[in-house]
Amino acid sequence: MIKRFFTIILMVFFASLFFPLVGLISDRDSVSSLAKDYLVQGRDDFGAANIVTAVVVSYRGLDTLGEVTVLFAAAAGISLVFKGLRNEGKDKKYRVNPPSEILRTGARVLLPLIFIFGVYIFINGHLTPGGGFQGGVVIASGILLAFFAGNIKELNHGFVTFIESAAGFSYVAVGLLGIWLAGGFLDPRFLPMGEFGSLFSAGAIPVIYSLIGLKVGSEMSGIIDAIRSY
Repeated sequence: MIKRFFTIILMVFFASLFFPLVGLISDRDSVSSLAKDYLVQGRDDFGAANIVTAVVVSYRGLDTLGEVTVLFAAAAGISLVFKGLRNEGKDKKYRVNPPSEILRTGARVLLPLIFIFGVYIFINGHLTPGGGFQGGVVIASGILLAFFAGNIKELNHGFVTFIESAAGFSYVAVGLLGIWLAGGFLDPRFLPMGEFGSLFSAGAIPVIYSLIGLKVGSEMSGIIDAIRSY
């Protein structure tokens, strides 16, 4: 009873903090000077049809690198936690029901489409909404479906670690090439800019997003495998 009481008090406290902020939300009829510069100069600077991509990958590329690093730290922490829990409960026996025929059949049809769609999302991130994080999560969802359907029993940890490490190293290497051959870290203009709106355009942005997608996909898959193992 006391626990519920304090829970309600805590909820009321946070509600009193956040509800007044809702009244401050309103439509904006203009953008900041920085956002205006992004909108006006983004196409000429990086040749990306999706201006959000230019902001995320290049204008604030260091922030994106930090986000990928945080995800890596979270994945490593989760794997360590569940490894310890798995060792504690390794003598326990659990009954696992086999996947249904519908799930197995549906997985055989959907898995190739899911992986292709994930790759499509991060390869076309400079043209349409999407990118490395979204495509990587879609690929990880395919791994989750494969576990549910019994298509795979466990991941090849050596292969997943290699993909994650190679993608991360290549991501930083592309950033350094931007310093050496272009105007700064993660500057994509050291590769040909191509024709605006085409797949092979926007310099190294498609390459960067592909590396992010592979890294995020492998890290999320590792998290799924750690939870599944427990």
